[in-house]
Formats: sequence, structure tokens, C-alpha cells
Amino acid sequence: MKPFFLIAGPCAVESEASCMAIAATCKAISDHLNIPYIFKASYRKANRSRLDSFTGIGDEKALKIIEKVGKTFDIPTTTDIHETHEAVMAAEFVDVLQIPAFLCRQTNLIVAAAKTGKTVNIKKGQFMGAEAMGFAVEKVRQSGNDQVWLTERGTTFGYQDLIVDFRNIPHMQSFKVPVIMDCTHSLQQPNQQSGVTGGKPALIETIAKAAVAVGVDGLFIETHPDPSKAQSDGANMLPLNQLAPLLDRLLRIRAALAETQV
Repeated sequence: MKPFFLIAGPCAVESEASCMAIAATCKAISDHLNIPYIFKASYRKANRSRLDSFTGIGDEKALKIIEKVGKTFDIPTTTDIHETHEAVMAAEFVDVLQIPAFLCRQTNLIVAAAKTGKTVNIKKGQFMGAEAMGFAVEKVRQSGNDQVWLTERGTTFGYQDLIVDFRNIPHMQSFKVPVIMDCTHSLQQPNQQSGVTGGKPALIETIAKAAVAVGVDGLFIETHPDPSKAQSDGANMLPLNQLAPLLDRLLRIRAALAETQV
């Protein structure tokens, strides 16, 4: 059984210094544990509950920081895009273009991302069944790009909660694509009266363990040295100092599964 890969970083680009520090720590951990690593950060947060919520430090400035992280540490990078014209722009700076969950049915956006030739990671909408994501995969392939991934990030449960149906992982793997578990966004508590999304970070390990046990290909984890001070999605982030021990425990699960398949 092949090892899982890791997509990790802050929710959004807050500064060059913070991105460099987080990437350096994640890279050192992944190198030590022999886990393939991809740095992630949003150059702009387009989906915000309130008009006064943090959205970013400027598109070009943030994208250049992500690019610098990739070149400094010799690692692939990813960011999300929201409109068709952003695909070509972001593709100049990153290796993987992410389609946000709310936009996973936006045909023009997916096609624009596919036509850049970059890997396209499509997050399954909170309102979508796993079987419907096969059509999203085909949109990429029919646009001449075979590099496509899918990410599970939970399903809407009521108005302020999400649940994870782990049957979705093997179902989406049946489309012959890598499937990633978003261990942090799947624990969000949206639509809070304050206008700030809540979360259940204490369950990140539970979600990650279950996903690894099911045989997921990759893990997506937003992390920050101090989530309480993060400018976006701090309520469901993993504290950076908890990443190494968590990954070590997850590797033990994957190794145990590999032994049973010998």
C-alpha cells in the first residue's frame, strides 16, 4: 500500500514570513517521515460570510509568496481559484489548481483550470453525492487533461454542521483518480450567528485516522502556529506543533494495513 501524501499550510496567505515558517516546518516533518508534501494557501478568500472578513493581502503579492515558498523548499504548491480568468493567472505561480467545494459544478471554471495543463483538485460540494463527482472528473478529462484529483470535505447536516460519509472515498477512487480527505474543513460549523465559521478541531485526528484506515490517497490539513490568531478558518485548524505526532500515528495505521495485505 503506497503512503499517503500531504497537502498542508495556512488557510490564507497572511504574510511571507508566516508562509515560509509554516512551510519550513511542514517540509521538515514530511521529509523526516518520508511523506510527499504539497504546500497550500489561498491567495484570496472569496467565500466569506461577512463583508468585513479578511480576504487577503493582494492577489499578485500573495501568489508571488506561494511561488517563492515552492522554489525555496523545492516543493509543489496549490491554491484555489474562483472565477475562470483566475485559472491562467494562478497557474503561473502554482502546480495544482483547487476548485472550491461550492464551485464544483461550475463547468466553465473547471474547464478553464483543466486547460492550463495543471493538476486540478476538485473538492466535493457539501451538497453533492460521491457519484456525481464522476461528471466533474470527466469535465477535466474531456478538456484534454488527465491530471485530476477529488477531495472529500464533508456533507451538509442541518444548517450548522457537516458529517463525513467515508464510503465516499472508495466511491470516488472508482473514477481512477487520487482522493484526498480534507481533515479540517470537514469539521467546520458554518452559518454561525456571529458570521464567523466555527469548527471542531479536536476531531481532526479522528477524521484523519478513519480516512487513512479506509485507504485515502492524500490528506489535506490546514495548520497554523496559533490558530486563535489566524485571519481565516482558525476555528478548525490544527496547531502546527501537533502535526508531526499526528502524522506519525497515521503512518502507523497505514503500515498496519499494509501488513494485513501481504
